[in-house]
Parts: sequence; structure tokens; C-alpha cells
Amino acid sequence: MKIILLNDVKKQGKKGDILNVKDGYGTFLINKKDATLATVSSVNKLDKDNKEKERQELNTIKEMETLKEKIEKLTLTFKVKTGSNDKVFGSISPKQIIESLKNKGYTIDKKQIKLDDSISTLGFHTVEIILHKKVTAKVKVELIK
Repeated sequence: MKIILLNDVKKQGKKGDILNVKDGYGTFLINKKDATLATVSSVNKLDKDNKEKERQELNTIKEMETLKEKIEKLTLTFKVKTGSNDKVFGSISPKQIIESLKNKGYTIDKKQIKLDDSISTLGFHTVEIILHKKVTAKVKVELIK
């Protein structure tokens, strides 16, 4: 029996996969609403849906590329307190970077900021922001006295 998965099925496949399964298992998945019979019309509908998702994905990537260009032109400047030998008290966290970007009109989630270790020295630093799985922006962060 040839079926199309409507949901992810553990150890079988992901949503949208077309599988050949035994009749009893196929009937079980269809009754459970995890699959549908793979007819010509359902396969055509699946192709149409896949093309639509692909088109939406490309539009999202274009939007993120535009946002990336805008963000990479920015330099976020933070005034920090320093002690002797220009040692910085504390450090700059992703939360502070998010606030600074928010003040400039950009909405970024904490999970999108890739910061290996905290920024705790004066000067310029580069912080990666993952906008999309295929688009990563690099913003300049400057610490001054």
C-alpha cells in the first residue's frame, strides 16, 4: 500500500514522505489520521504544497538577507566602567545586545545571538546573529570607557 504521511511517524518518516507499507499498517496509519492513501490527486496536492513551502522559504530567506544587510551596517556602542589598566567591570551579555537592537528597531530573540564567551574587553567585537538557518548576520559591538 502506498501512503503519504500527514504527520511525522517515528522510525518511518517525516510529514509529506511517500512510503510503501504493508496493508494493515497503512490502514492503521490512515485510521489514526497520520497518513492518507497516495492517489494521483493526493500526490499532486503534495507537490503543490511542497512548491508553495519552497516559495515561502525563498521569500523568508530574501527578507532575512535584507535584514542582515541592515544589521551589519550597525555598530552597537556600550559605555562601560573600567578600573585600573582599562579592566572592564562586568561584561556585555546577549540581553544587553538585544536591548540595544530593540532601541534601533530590530526584534531579535535571545536564542538567535551566538556569543561564545562574554564580551569583557574594550574595543571592537563581532557577534553573530542567526536570522535563519541559512542566513547569519555579524554585528559590530564596541566597548568604550
